[in-house]
Amino acid sequence: MHLEEMKKEIENLVITKGFYNKLEDIPKKLLFAFIELGEASDAWKKGLPQEKIAEELIDVVFYILDTSRLACPDMNMDEVFKKKLEKNFSRPYQYGEGHRHK
Repeated sequence: MHLEEMKKEIENLVITKGFYNKLEDIPKKLLFAFIELGEASDAWKKGLPQEKIAEELIDVVFYILDTSRLACPDMNMDEVFKKKLEKNFSRPYQYGEGHRHK
């Protein structure tokens, strides 16, 4: 499944379950993504099973893709992903991590 397909599935879920679905809800969705990321970190620190960690990480993906659906509806996230990946591959080795060598 591609990111754009996932966005459609998540939109269906959001509408079916009556979750936040307005432009003014974007900050909440980003906050929820951050909270889920913290839950994934906590699960990893506690040594919980990989399935639990993965589930929390997927919650992050859900919130991010749902936010993208509202915040930048005209953007194809599959294309944005490809462009960003190419951009990152074009950067020098350890780009942005030079502090490690000080």
